[in-house]
This record gives sequence, structure tokens and C-alpha cells, in this order.
Amino acid sequence: MSKPLFQDDAYLTEAPGRVLAHTDQRGVVLDQSLFYATGGGQPGDRGQLTWDGGRMEVATTVKGEGGAIVLVPAEGEVLPPIGADVVQNLDWDLRLRHMRMHTALHLLSVVIPLPVTGGQIGAEKSRLDFAMEHPLEDKQAVEDALNDLIARDLEVTMRWISDAELEANPGLVKTMSVQPPKGAGQVRLVRIGTEGEQIDLQPCGGTHVARTAEIGRVRLGKVEKKGRVNRRVALHLEN
Repeated sequence: MSKPLFQDDAYLTEAPGRVLAHTDQRGVVLDQSLFYATGGGQPGDRGQLTWDGGRMEVATTVKGEGGAIVLVPAEGEVLPPIGADVVQNLDWDLRLRHMRMHTALHLLSVVIPLPVTGGQIGAEKSRLDFAMEHPLEDKQAVEDALNDLIARDLEVTMRWISDAELEANPGLVKTMSVQPPKGAGQVRLVRIGTEGEQIDLQPCGGTHVARTAEIGRVRLGKVEKKGRVNRRVALHLEN
């Protein structure tokens, strides 16, 4: 199992690690991972590994068996030897865009208070799918409300609850198609706002900014009908 460093500090850009294994597909498993593994609609991180006499480009990161986080090398890269001590360096620009996008999507689920049926995060465009029978009455009003929340510079914090606590509070889960990972005994909650003035609270294992003002202004893109009662809302960062 790889310790997920990003869960405790999404702003960490460099960290040591030790190579535990190579996978059959030439992936690299470390004892602790700076890199977020693809999941929950968020793409895996990219970056580099360096060690004494070598360097490997990390093209993406995926989940492996038994809680392993697998670093996928770019084509033709040489893998660090098993047992080697390495330095992990994150593609910070990409991670930060994913953090901004992911937090913005949480706020989008606040200003469109409907069940979420799917979602995808990207560096240039992200989207949420909603169980939305009728089209948005005023798309500009939704965009304005979203940017108003962002501009309030709300704090974003994380805490852990038990599986049993989540089961006792099913309303925390907004997503209909993807359930939060359970079975490890605890689930990570992401809160936007304070406990006294809470804007959003939901289970999430992704990476987020510490304050909403870091998101910057956003723009709603296309709103597309995807089925009888499903609509897809695209989101773009303005810079």
C-alpha cells in the first residue's frame, strides 16, 4: 500500500519515496505517493522521479491492487530499481488546475441543487451531469451565483468520519453514479465554509484548493441534454 501524501497536503510538490515494486505493465509503486491516482472523475497526476543516476517522466498515475498507487512511465522511460530511494516532483501547474476545477465543481453542485449523475475534471474543461428534467432557466444567474461564492474566499477543509457515520447520513452523498470508497473504516469529507456557516459538505478523495478565491473566475459552457432527465453542464476557468 502506498501512503497518499496528497490527502494530507495537496500543496506538496516534492517528496522522497522508495520503490517497492514494478507492476506487470511497467508501473512503479512507491512506499508513499505525492501523485494523485485517477479516480472520482479527477485525472492522475504527472511529474518526474529522479534517483542516483536516473530520471523517469511520470505520464499519469492510476490505482493498483491492495491500495497501491501506480506511477505510469512515459513511453521508453527507464524504471528506477526496486529498493531505490527517489525524489518525486509534481507537475504543479496541472495539479493546481485540477484543484481549482474540482473545488469549483463542488460549488456548482451548490448553485444547482440537484442530484449529480456524473462528472469529469480536466485542466481546460470540466463538467457535472445533473438529474435535470428541464433546462436552466437563467444560465447567467447560475454563473453569477457561482462566481459570487468563489469570491467570498471561503475556507476549504477536510475531516474524516467512519463508514458507519456516513451510512447514518446518506444525504452527504450527492453523486448518484459514483459512491465514496467505503470499507477502509473511514471516509474523507470536504467542507466549504465554516461549521457555523457551511456552504457544502460531501465525501471526496480528490485534491482541493485551501480557499475558494484561489479558483478565480469561472465560466459556464454548454448545457447539453444527455438523456430524458439528464443534463451536462460544462465549466471553464477564465485563466
